[in-house]
Amino acid sequence: MSWAVAAGAKVWRVSDLRRWMAEAAAAVCGRKTWRRWRWATGLQAVRDVTLALLRANPDAIKWPVGRRRAQILRAFRDKGFPNCFGAIDCTHIYIDKPADAPSANYYDRNHKFSVQAQVVVDLDLRILDVHVGYPGSVHDVRVLHNSQLWRRAQTGELFDAAPENLPHGVVTRGYLLGDKGYPVACPWIVQPYGGIDQGPDEERFDNRQKVARGCVERASGRLKCMWRLFLRTHKTNLETLPQQFVVVCTLHNILLDAGIDFDENRLWEVGSDGVRRRVDLGIVGGGGGGRPQSSNFEGELLWNVLRDRLALM
Repeated sequence: MSWAVAAGAKVWRVSDLRRWMAEAAAAVCGRKTWRRWRWATGLQAVRDVTLALLRANPDAIKWPVGRRRAQILRAFRDKGFPNCFGAIDCTHIYIDKPADAPSANYYDRNHKFSVQAQVVVDLDLRILDVHVGYPGSVHDVRVLHNSQLWRRAQTGELFDAAPENLPHGVVTRGYLLGDKGYPVACPWIVQPYGGIDQGPDEERFDNRQKVARGCVERASGRLKCMWRLFLRTHKTNLETLPQQFVVVCTLHNILLDAGIDFDENRLWEVGSDGVRRRVDLGIVGGGGGGRPQSSNFEGELLWNVLRDRLALM
């Protein structure tokens, strides 16, 4: 949208007026002082807009209830995962080397400086929960254990669907799908079996589980490629970054509700070598190898029953 104002017989673009005002201010007070003032006022503007958007849309990111929850549960059931509430994963927000924090803490496995954002997503790519702010070197498990999501799940507050009676006496009221980076001992995160020596049922389960939890990567791709600041390494304020990312997640959900299309071409870019490749979404896998042995008997039963159920679909 082009904004303009009338000045006598001429029409000036607002962007030109702002530029001329900035140059005049720099000439009066000195360019260094002007740059510091411009940065300070810009930061305050970001804070003001962030708070305004959060206050105006307090329920844009929320755990599903009522009709919305029923839709989510039905969608995952059709994928072979009854009473599944969503998929969970972490994405890295790349930042410049922090100046006022221990930089080694923010140096992640991709050899970049980053901040972790944990998200839970449904099959419509809506973000149901977000927890952001931990340094990039922190493992997904620690981020999970320090999140409100963990505390609510452990107290039985999150997974309250009608009990689903599965074979072998297994009953579940809800769970999430996750990769192998999450703790095996957690009964409400269903992981893939993993490993290379798989039977046909385990292989089928892993393929279907990977497709279903792929909604996290698709949601991250849509979000970061629409707000490309979070796709690239950028200078940021570590104190305000969490709120800014939550606001972008809020806008992401609002655009989904409004039916705004996303251009899939944004997921691709041409590098300096002329090769077209997918952009780096900052999602780090949970590693290879098979699933280790666990004393989590309840979780193991659920995994095995879901595997057997998928084998019959």
